[in-house]
Amino acid sequence: MRLFQKRVRALLLVLTASFCLPAVAASASTLDTVKQRGKLVCGVSTGILGFSISDDKGKWSGFDVDFCRAVASAIFGDPEKVEYVPLAADQRFDALKSGKVDLLSRNSTWAFSNEVEQGLNFAGVTYYDGQGFLVPKSRKATSGLELDGSKVCVKTGTTTEANVTDYFKQNHMKFEAVRFEQLPDILKAYEAGDCNVISSDVSQLHANRLELKKPNDHVILADVISKEPLGPVVRQGDDQWLNLVKWVNFAMLNAEELGITKGNVEEAKKSQKPSVRRFVGSEGDIGKHLGLSPDWAVVIIKNVGNYGESLERNVGKKSKLNIARGLNQLWTMGGIQYAPPLR
Repeated sequence: MRLFQKRVRALLLVLTASFCLPAVAASASTLDTVKQRGKLVCGVSTGILGFSISDDKGKWSGFDVDFCRAVASAIFGDPEKVEYVPLAADQRFDALKSGKVDLLSRNSTWAFSNEVEQGLNFAGVTYYDGQGFLVPKSRKATSGLELDGSKVCVKTGTTTEANVTDYFKQNHMKFEAVRFEQLPDILKAYEAGDCNVISSDVSQLHANRLELKKPNDHVILADVISKEPLGPVVRQGDDQWLNLVKWVNFAMLNAEELGITKGNVEEAKKSQKPSVRRFVGSEGDIGKHLGLSPDWAVVIIKNVGNYGESLERNVGKKSKLNIARGLNQLWTMGGIQYAPPLR
């Protein structure tokens, strides 16, 4: 009888502990952790011009970096409260899942394999991209359909090689994949003639081209062979954090649509338009539902700018890359960037 009672007590203790675990996990939300730490830990690339790159003093800049700064602005009111962790493509998702970073803002494609199979959540699309080809002008190629028999340099840990394989197979062409983990190795191999094509996201190819010894001797073909919707990524199981990151993205888009810029955001506080009043926190209390202050969106724009300002400054017409906005133009201007309303 005593043995039976001991076993019952032990079972009850196990059950009690198991019921308590979700409550403990729920209390340690990502937002709470970030606030207690006093900074956001953001995963970025190891170096892509225009998106995330550090200078010789260790200062990070770029379109993806701006998004990290925007999230930090929403939480702390300070865009500098970010620690940047450079991650290779094959490290990024494991680093996020293990808790090494709070957020991944690193040219990652929203695809089934990267979200469902990895057990992660994408928080929207910050940049619509597609995979293309960079080739020497001397080849006189005008289309990807002229690349039969090419040696194509690709980066490991990405979907790049799979996309190239699909493209060449469906067009009855042959190619040889030359694989590297790091971009500098790809550029070195390409200039040495070990491969005669580089395939990657078109935005990255613009950056790659500028890093070659003679950029004008190379051309990016017009072909786009895949859909690459790029966006920030978070862990599954924390809806509060997912909502916060997602609405930082939407706030920057809505600001551009409303005409709110870094230069006029203070004036916007005086507006009587309901949509602008909700944005600046004069009407309603959107910030409260995100665990943020009423003026969280204003602080983002003040520190970072709206979506268009960040895009043009880093990768658009005001940058070295000089990439046309294309699909990343607002829906009101012929693009497909569209954010749900802040209401």
